[in-house]
Amino acid sequence: MVEQAVLWRSCNQKINLMIQINSVVFDLGNVLIDWDPRYLYRKLFQTEAEVEWFLENICDHDWNLKHDSGQLFSKGILEKSKKYPEYSELINAWYQRWEEMLGGPIDESVEVLSELKEKGVLLYILSNWSAETYPIAEERFDFLSWFDGKIISGEAGIVKPDLEIYKLLMNRYEVKPQHTVFIDDKEENIKAAELLGIHGIHFQNASKLRKDLQMLKLL
Repeated sequence: MVEQAVLWRSCNQKINLMIQINSVVFDLGNVLIDWDPRYLYRKLFQTEAEVEWFLENICDHDWNLKHDSGQLFSKGILEKSKKYPEYSELINAWYQRWEEMLGGPIDESVEVLSELKEKGVLLYILSNWSAETYPIAEERFDFLSWFDGKIISGEAGIVKPDLEIYKLLMNRYEVKPQHTVFIDDKEENIKAAELLGIHGIHFQNASKLRKDLQMLKLL
Protein backbone atom coordinates (compact mmCIF):
# COMPACT_ATOMS: atom_id res chain seq x y z
CA MET A 1 0.00 0.00 0.00
CA VAL A 2 2.87 2.36 0.86
CA GLU A 3 4.54 1.66 -2.47
CA GLN A 4 1.27 2.33 -4.29
CA ALA A 5 0.85 5.64 -2.46
CA VAL A 6 4.39 6.71 -3.38
CA LEU A 7 3.79 5.74 -7.00
CA TRP A 8 0.47 7.63 -7.06
CA ARG A 9 2.13 10.72 -5.56
CA SER A 10 4.97 10.55 -8.11
CA CYS A 11 2.52 10.28 -11.01
CA ASN A 12 0.48 13.14 -9.61
CA GLN A 13 3.57 15.35 -9.40
CA LYS A 14 4.42 14.59 -13.02
CA ILE A 15 0.88 15.40 -14.13
CA ASN A 16 0.92 18.67 -12.19
CA LEU A 17 4.25 19.60 -13.78
CA MET A 18 2.81 18.94 -17.22
CA ILE A 19 -0.23 21.11 -16.53
CA GLN A 20 1.94 23.96 -15.28
CA ILE A 21 4.10 24.20 -18.41
CA ASN A 22 3.07 27.26 -20.42
CA SER A 23 6.21 28.32 -22.31
CA VAL A 24 8.15 26.66 -25.11
CA VAL A 25 11.61 27.81 -26.16
CA PHE A 26 12.87 26.82 -29.61
CA ASP A 27 16.34 26.58 -31.04
CA LEU A 28 16.21 27.50 -34.74
CA GLY A 29 18.93 25.85 -36.81
CA ASN A 30 18.01 22.28 -37.75
CA VAL A 31 14.89 22.46 -35.56
CA LEU A 32 12.75 24.98 -37.44
CA ILE A 33 15.18 26.06 -40.17
CA ASP A 34 17.32 23.80 -42.34
CA TRP A 35 20.79 25.38 -42.29
CA ASP A 36 23.93 23.73 -43.61
CA PRO A 37 27.07 25.39 -45.07
CA ARG A 38 27.40 22.37 -47.36
CA TYR A 39 24.54 23.75 -49.45
CA LEU A 40 26.85 26.61 -50.45
CA TYR A 41 30.23 24.89 -50.58
CA ARG A 42 29.01 22.02 -52.71
CA LYS A 43 28.64 24.68 -55.41
CA LEU A 44 32.20 25.87 -54.88
CA PHE A 45 34.10 22.56 -54.66
CA GLN A 46 34.10 19.64 -57.06
CA THR A 47 34.00 16.82 -54.51
CA GLU A 48 32.32 16.10 -51.18
CA ALA A 49 35.73 15.32 -49.68
CA GLU A 50 36.94 18.84 -50.49
CA VAL A 51 33.83 20.34 -48.89
CA GLU A 52 34.30 18.33 -45.70
CA TRP A 53 38.00 19.17 -45.49
CA PHE A 54 37.29 22.89 -45.87
CA LEU A 55 34.58 22.84 -43.18
CA GLU A 56 36.77 20.87 -40.80
CA ASN A 57 40.02 22.79 -41.30
CA ILE A 58 39.29 26.31 -42.59
CA CYS A 59 35.77 27.60 -41.86
CA ASP A 60 35.25 25.18 -39.00
CA HIS A 61 32.72 25.06 -36.17
CA ASP A 62 34.85 27.02 -33.70
CA TRP A 63 35.47 29.79 -36.23
CA ASN A 64 31.76 30.13 -36.96
CA LEU A 65 30.93 30.05 -33.25
CA LYS A 66 32.95 33.25 -32.77
CA HIS A 67 30.46 35.04 -35.02
CA ASP A 68 27.57 33.47 -33.13
CA SER A 69 29.24 34.98 -30.05
CA GLY A 70 29.13 38.47 -31.51
CA GLN A 71 32.33 38.81 -33.53
CA LEU A 72 31.86 40.66 -36.81
CA PHE A 73 32.34 38.63 -39.97
CA SER A 74 34.66 41.32 -41.31
CA LYS A 75 37.11 40.56 -38.51
CA GLY A 76 36.76 36.79 -38.66
CA ILE A 77 37.13 36.67 -42.43
CA LEU A 78 40.16 38.99 -42.41
CA GLU A 79 41.96 36.95 -39.75
CA LYS A 80 41.22 33.64 -41.46
CA SER A 81 42.14 34.97 -44.91
CA LYS A 82 45.52 36.20 -43.63
CA LYS A 83 46.22 32.71 -42.32
CA TYR A 84 44.96 30.96 -45.45
CA PRO A 85 45.28 33.49 -48.31
CA GLU A 86 44.82 30.78 -50.95
CA TYR A 87 41.27 30.27 -49.62
CA SER A 88 40.37 33.94 -49.13
CA GLU A 89 37.65 33.97 -51.80
CA LEU A 90 36.04 30.84 -50.37
CA ILE A 91 36.26 32.20 -46.82
CA ASN A 92 34.66 35.46 -47.89
CA ALA A 93 31.82 33.50 -49.50
CA TRP A 94 30.70 32.37 -46.04
CA TYR A 95 29.29 35.81 -45.38
CA GLN A 96 28.73 37.15 -48.90
CA ARG A 97 26.72 34.09 -49.94
CA TRP A 98 25.48 33.06 -46.50
CA GLU A 99 21.84 32.90 -47.58
CA GLU A 100 22.71 29.98 -49.87
CA MET A 101 23.33 27.92 -46.72
CA LEU A 102 19.62 28.11 -45.90
CA GLY A 103 17.72 25.09 -47.10
CA GLY A 104 14.29 26.35 -46.09
CA PRO A 105 11.88 25.80 -43.21
CA ILE A 106 11.44 22.38 -41.62
CA ASP A 107 7.74 22.31 -42.44
CA GLU A 108 6.63 19.64 -39.97
CA SER A 109 8.29 21.52 -37.09
CA VAL A 110 6.76 24.81 -38.20
CA GLU A 111 3.36 23.08 -38.15
CA VAL A 112 3.98 22.09 -34.51
CA LEU A 113 4.96 25.69 -33.77
CA SER A 114 1.75 26.92 -35.40
CA GLU A 115 -0.37 24.59 -33.28
CA LEU A 116 1.32 25.78 -30.10
CA LYS A 117 0.69 29.37 -31.13
CA GLU A 118 -2.99 28.64 -31.72
CA LYS A 119 -3.25 27.14 -28.24
CA GLY A 120 -1.88 30.30 -26.68
CA VAL A 121 1.40 28.82 -25.51
CA LEU A 122 4.12 31.42 -24.90
CA LEU A 123 6.87 30.97 -27.51
CA TYR A 124 10.49 32.07 -27.38
CA ILE A 125 13.65 31.72 -29.48
CA LEU A 126 17.02 30.84 -27.96
CA SER A 127 19.47 30.39 -30.82
CA ASN A 128 23.19 30.47 -31.52
CA TRP A 129 23.14 32.77 -34.53
CA SER A 130 25.18 35.70 -35.81
CA ALA A 131 23.62 39.11 -35.27
CA GLU A 132 24.65 39.98 -38.84
CA THR A 133 22.88 37.09 -40.54
CA TYR A 134 19.82 36.64 -38.33
CA PRO A 135 17.96 39.55 -40.00
CA ILE A 136 18.24 37.68 -43.31
CA ALA A 137 16.43 34.71 -41.78
CA GLU A 138 13.88 36.96 -40.10
CA GLU A 139 13.02 38.55 -43.43
CA ARG A 140 12.80 35.20 -45.19
CA PHE A 141 10.78 33.18 -42.66
CA ASP A 142 7.45 34.70 -41.61
CA PHE A 143 7.03 32.31 -38.67
CA LEU A 144 9.89 34.03 -36.83
CA SER A 145 7.41 36.84 -36.12
CA TRP A 146 5.15 34.44 -34.19
CA PHE A 147 7.38 34.42 -31.11
CA ASP A 148 6.80 36.36 -27.93
CA GLY A 149 10.50 37.06 -27.49
CA LYS A 150 13.95 36.02 -28.65
CA ILE A 151 17.56 35.76 -27.54
CA ILE A 152 20.03 35.64 -30.42
CA SER A 153 23.52 34.77 -29.22
CA GLY A 154 25.29 37.17 -31.56
CA GLU A 155 23.26 40.04 -30.12
CA ALA A 156 23.75 38.88 -26.53
CA GLY A 157 27.46 38.06 -26.86
CA ILE A 158 26.89 34.67 -25.20
CA VAL A 159 26.41 31.26 -26.79
CA LYS A 160 24.76 28.07 -25.65
CA PRO A 161 25.52 26.04 -23.60
CA ASP A 162 26.75 28.90 -21.38
CA LEU A 163 24.21 29.08 -18.56
CA GLU A 164 24.19 32.87 -18.72
CA ILE A 165 22.29 32.91 -22.01
CA TYR A 166 19.49 30.81 -20.48
CA LYS A 167 19.40 33.13 -17.48
CA LEU A 168 19.20 36.11 -19.83
CA LEU A 169 16.11 34.62 -21.46
CA MET A 170 14.48 33.93 -18.11
CA ASN A 171 15.22 37.38 -16.73
CA ARG A 172 14.28 39.36 -19.82
CA TYR A 173 10.93 37.64 -20.35
CA GLU A 174 10.20 36.52 -16.78
CA VAL A 175 10.26 32.91 -17.91
CA LYS A 176 9.96 30.44 -15.04
CA PRO A 177 12.12 27.34 -15.59
CA GLN A 178 9.64 24.93 -14.03
CA HIS A 179 6.97 26.15 -16.46
CA THR A 180 9.20 25.95 -19.52
CA VAL A 181 10.24 23.47 -22.21
CA PHE A 182 13.40 23.98 -24.27
CA ILE A 183 13.83 22.26 -27.66
CA ASP A 184 17.29 21.93 -29.22
CA ASP A 185 19.05 19.51 -31.55
CA LYS A 186 22.25 19.46 -29.45
CA GLU A 187 22.28 17.42 -26.27
CA GLU A 188 24.83 19.66 -24.52
CA ASN A 189 22.43 22.59 -24.87
CA ILE A 190 19.58 20.55 -23.43
CA LYS A 191 21.68 19.43 -20.47
CA ALA A 192 22.60 23.05 -19.70
CA ALA A 193 18.93 24.06 -19.69
CA GLU A 194 18.07 21.16 -17.39
CA LEU A 195 20.70 22.32 -14.89
CA LEU A 196 18.53 25.42 -14.42
CA GLY A 197 15.33 23.43 -13.97
CA ILE A 198 14.03 23.80 -17.53
CA HIS A 199 12.43 20.72 -19.08
CA GLY A 200 14.53 19.70 -22.11
CA ILE A 201 13.49 18.01 -25.34
CA HIS A 202 16.29 16.74 -27.56
CA PHE A 203 15.05 17.37 -31.09
CA GLN A 204 15.58 14.47 -33.49
CA ASN A 205 12.65 14.87 -35.86
CA ALA A 206 9.29 16.64 -35.95
CA SER A 207 7.30 13.45 -35.39
CA LYS A 208 9.10 12.68 -32.12
CA LEU A 209 8.83 16.34 -31.09
CA ARG A 210 5.08 16.18 -31.51
CA LYS A 211 4.88 13.06 -29.33
CA ASP A 212 7.09 14.63 -26.66
CA LEU A 213 4.88 17.73 -26.54
CA GLN A 214 1.74 15.60 -26.44
CA MET A 215 3.13 13.80 -23.39
CA LEU A 216 3.47 17.21 -21.73
CA LYS A 217 -0.15 18.01 -22.68
CA LEU A 218 0.96 20.94 -24.84
CA LEU A 219 -0.57 19.49 -28.02
